[in-house]
Amino acid sequence: MTTTATRPAPPPRTTTTTRDLTGTTALLRLYLRRDRISLPLWVLLFAVAPSLYVASIEGIYTTEAELARFAAATNASPAQLAMYGPVFGTGIGSVGIWKASAYFTLIAIATILTVVRHTRAEEETGRAELLDSTAIGRFAGLTATLVMTFGACVVTGVLCTAALLARGLPVGGSVAFGVSLALSGAVFAAVAAVAAQLSASARIARGIAFGVLGTAFALRTVGDAGSGTLSWFSPLGWAIRMRPYADERWWVVVPLLAAAVGLTALAYLLANRRDLGAGMIAPRLGPPNATPTLTGPLGLAWRMQRGTLAAWTAGLGLYGLLIGGAAKGVGDQLGDSETIRDLVMRMGGSESLELSFIGYAMVMLGIAGSAYAISAALRLHSEESAARIEPVLAGPVGRIRWAAGHTTFAILGPAVAMTVAGLGAGLAYGAAVGDIGSVLWRILGAALVQLPAIWLLAGVTVALFGLVPRFAPVAWGVLVAFLAVFLVGSVADFPQWALNLEPFSHAPKLPGGEFSATPLLWLTAIAATLIAVGFLAFRRRDLR
Repeated sequence: MTTTATRPAPPPRTTTTTRDLTGTTALLRLYLRRDRISLPLWVLLFAVAPSLYVASIEGIYTTEAELARFAAATNASPAQLAMYGPVFGTGIGSVGIWKASAYFTLIAIATILTVVRHTRAEEETGRAELLDSTAIGRFAGLTATLVMTFGACVVTGVLCTAALLARGLPVGGSVAFGVSLALSGAVFAAVAAVAAQLSASARIARGIAFGVLGTAFALRTVGDAGSGTLSWFSPLGWAIRMRPYADERWWVVVPLLAAAVGLTALAYLLANRRDLGAGMIAPRLGPPNATPTLTGPLGLAWRMQRGTLAAWTAGLGLYGLLIGGAAKGVGDQLGDSETIRDLVMRMGGSESLELSFIGYAMVMLGIAGSAYAISAALRLHSEESAARIEPVLAGPVGRIRWAAGHTTFAILGPAVAMTVAGLGAGLAYGAAVGDIGSVLWRILGAALVQLPAIWLLAGVTVALFGLVPRFAPVAWGVLVAFLAVFLVGSVADFPQWALNLEPFSHAPKLPGGEFSATPLLWLTAIAATLIAVGFLAFRRRDLR
């Protein structure tokens, strides 16, 4: 009897040739076309916003004494240090770009989403396999993705530098901030590239990358609020410690650049050692029998959404605590500037500066909650794109019932997260002023009145999914546009009709302003209408 020996798998190739990069240019054009809306949006937002912060500070603090007082009050507040980091100087540049350090984290989020979308998500949906069956090199997809993302980071840094120079700020500090911004995005783009090689699931790859970002943010937050030592273990801490406009530390470029290059090399090494569609970490086998919670679409949606919901709830809750702790010292920080007091009170709607600050911060938390609502609603799009919806609908499950499962989390999930954030802010501020009982429920109310505007964004996402599923991710662009109007509109004196396009401006200005239910009912009705339109359109159209 003849036996056939099993041939061992060939070892991974250790050399790279130009053939491995065949098709990179064509894929780069494809990715640029697919991101022709979202990519320019986040590039322009992150490039222009820091200069707008400087412009607002220039119109508010006109003397060196006022700037020095602001810097001293900020550095004396652990909560403010935790949110944005220290102010290293007393010049207009240092004070002006202090809050813009938040964009180091925001650009990291944008690059993580971009890289995972064009690498692991392409493999998970099977599109990468179709492309690789043609004359495409094994590293072409990863290379095109990184070239596009790194290029976007460089363009962001250059445009940001130019915008700061246009404000008349020193060249050294402007270049330092632009370089910090670009390298922050590049580092976490490389983190996402590594995460894409580890798991066969785009969701898990994003979770790994955001886990690294969350750890870096936590190290930076705790470090800046304390001795500062832990900040040196975080790339976000390195970027802040470039110290633009305050005796720049140019050597900080070295660890940022080394991290980006080293992680990129690791991504290519891992990509060389795995099969297409597989991850370095083998998927864990599930239990042989489903639990009772998986007997319906809502239970399935809970299984898929629970991790994301827990992460967003924890993040918004932590931010709520920081806001409540920072509000007590906001009066000392803002000083005697009537201009900024009027601006904060106008956006917060209260005669009390501290309550106005909390009201403004609740709107920002609401915008963050909208990002979770859009993410939860877009699970409808990702499940359909990955063809996982078909086996579910082949059983006794209707389309609207299935869609309602994920939409439930886009509606109730933000309610849970905003409740936790409101309670955290209320407890922290109440403890600071020594009166938890009277302020807790007022601040919780300020958080909850943001929900109708959040639901409107969820409704926009569901409507796009039902009507034009190909363009469902455009919901992110809608959110960015609302954010830009909110942040820039009041500073740049936008006309009132433009300000009214942003839904969060219609919510009552709590905790210090008057409550009115009419705008909340209108926003809720519009959100419900959009969701209904999306459901009906999804029921009538073909699956993609």
